[in-house]
Amino acid sequence: MIAVASDHAGFHYKEKVKTYLTQLGQEFRDFGTDSPASVDYPDFAHAASQAVSSGQCELGIIVCGSGIGVSIVANKHKGVRAAACESVTAAELSRRHNNANVLCFGERLVGWGVAEDMIRAFLSTNFEAGRHTQRVEKIHSLTGR
Repeated sequence: MIAVASDHAGFHYKEKVKTYLTQLGQEFRDFGTDSPASVDYPDFAHAASQAVSSGQCELGIIVCGSGIGVSIVANKHKGVRAAACESVTAAELSRRHNNANVLCFGERLVGWGVAEDMIRAFLSTNFEAGRHTQRVEKIHSLTGR
């Protein structure tokens, strides 16, 4: 299950993300928002990130205007490793080297074609483990989250 969320600035892409995930045969849960009316991004980023933190959802995709605010919020949750990405390479490396479990991006910064490719890369790339394992473990051991 994939947690999906956005604020108003990412609403249109969130709706496209849901359609794309359906096409890929991926199950998801929409944590809002439900319109392009102005809202506070932490409310929706927290809800989706909590679902990943608790294990209710394996991964998350959160969209806002830049991807930055929602990634900051997501990374406040225990066990969440959110990556704000603007390229396919970044999305792939976030999984391969950092074992990221939440992909964040900005509707104002990323074209939809790139967003689709980032989502595909994020979902299909596995964590390399090996030398990266100890580094990822330090993220949570040093912060307690």
